[in-house]
Amino acid sequence: MIKDNQQHFNRLHVIIDAFVIVVSYILAWWLKFSSGILDSPGGALSFGFYMKALVVIVPLYLILYYAFNLYTPKRVQGRRLEFSNVVMANIVGFLLIFTVLYNLQSYVDQFRNFSREMFFYFFAINTVLEESFRLLIRQFLRTIRKNGYNLKHVLLVGYSRAAEQYIDRIQQNPQWGYNVRGILDDNIARGTTYKGVKVIGSVGNLLYILPENKLDEIAITLGLEEYYKLEKIVAECEKSGVHTKFIPDYGNIIPTKPYTEDLLGLPVINIRYVPLSNTFNALVKRCMDIVGSLICIVLFSPIMLLTAIAVKVTSKGPLIFKQERVGLHNEPFRMYKFRTMYVQTEEEERKGWTHKDDPRITKIGRFLRKTSLDEFPQLFNVLKGDMSLVGPRPERPQYVEKFREEIPRYMIKHQVRPGMTGWAQVNGYRGDTSIRKRIEHDLYYIENWTIGLDIKILFLTVFKGFINKNAY
Repeated sequence: MIKDNQQHFNRLHVIIDAFVIVVSYILAWWLKFSSGILDSPGGALSFGFYMKALVVIVPLYLILYYAFNLYTPKRVQGRRLEFSNVVMANIVGFLLIFTVLYNLQSYVDQFRNFSREMFFYFFAINTVLEESFRLLIRQFLRTIRKNGYNLKHVLLVGYSRAAEQYIDRIQQNPQWGYNVRGILDDNIARGTTYKGVKVIGSVGNLLYILPENKLDEIAITLGLEEYYKLEKIVAECEKSGVHTKFIPDYGNIIPTKPYTEDLLGLPVINIRYVPLSNTFNALVKRCMDIVGSLICIVLFSPIMLLTAIAVKVTSKGPLIFKQERVGLHNEPFRMYKFRTMYVQTEEEERKGWTHKDDPRITKIGRFLRKTSLDEFPQLFNVLKGDMSLVGPRPERPQYVEKFREEIPRYMIKHQVRPGMTGWAQVNGYRGDTSIRKRIEHDLYYIENWTIGLDIKILFLTVFKGFINKNAY
């Protein structure tokens, strides 16, 4: 069974990690004292003394790897998450070793001469080797699973949208190693097939299937109208000892990472979790916006000055175009841009979005839109607090009224400040692109916000966010 295989694999993984730690440590010692590369021959302490430290270092790092979920099955842990966990575990190990050395040097003379530089090399080498071995293991597992080995056999209970979506993802990712044996459902005829997966009986057949002990997992995928059966099905599955998971048929309502609360034993699932509703998070982001906007204003002031001169010289009208947009908590504000169109009446402005070869756009305006240089005055919106450096792009009031009725969850974007750039923009959804896709990306940003994600978006904006082929 998969459970037994996983236990054997974890033991092997621990042995490999121990080997990698020892090799990394020896390589660090060699690089520091014996390679001649760093011009540090010998050392105050012997090789044997340094090797004795492995008695503590190896178990310490293995415990840290376990604490940072590095023995979680590869099926459910992404590469980026695994890499960040490897880095974090090694950083914590590095800091713990330094703390111990600092405290012991007052009591044991030999620890004063213990090379801190060598431990820095150990940190770097071990991080690289651990991640490299994990990538090799991941690739090996994916290869054998694609060839039909090391599979996890799953039975679905309930035919619903959740069941179809689960099957879709399993078949799109054969490297996960899941094999759906069939579906049990009381309302769908036996033999009904979805992408090669058959309905093989009713829910009552569980009583006969579970004792055969040929399944690794039961996935409960009941439709909303059948949730009254859930408690009984879970009880039957748990009696058999088969791992059971629940895939709710309301994934279009709750986020992929729901925020749960415990009210004295009563689980409460929040429909939407917004990290920026936390006062500390909001304060950190606001400080970043103020400092960032001031730096950008100073840094880009020559470009803004040249742009202002070009706008003023090439067409009559105001230098700055102010337009009403909807921001945080649905509050309207005036967003600033360099004017890129000939002067129009308010009625003409409301006619609609710009389109390709729009005659209202000036020659210099077309260039400014393509390069996003017209957006720079929004740095002052950020400084004022109307906007953020990163966030969902704001829309005009008439479009907000239109989209709130047409697009589910559209108004959630107004739970955070709008941004000069955002997750949707750096993924190509700017200008004349799908509104629904933009909202999907905006919701992902809102629910998964971190300072690191903001920095990533700003970085991506520099390299692929300024030039916009969909800007007219």
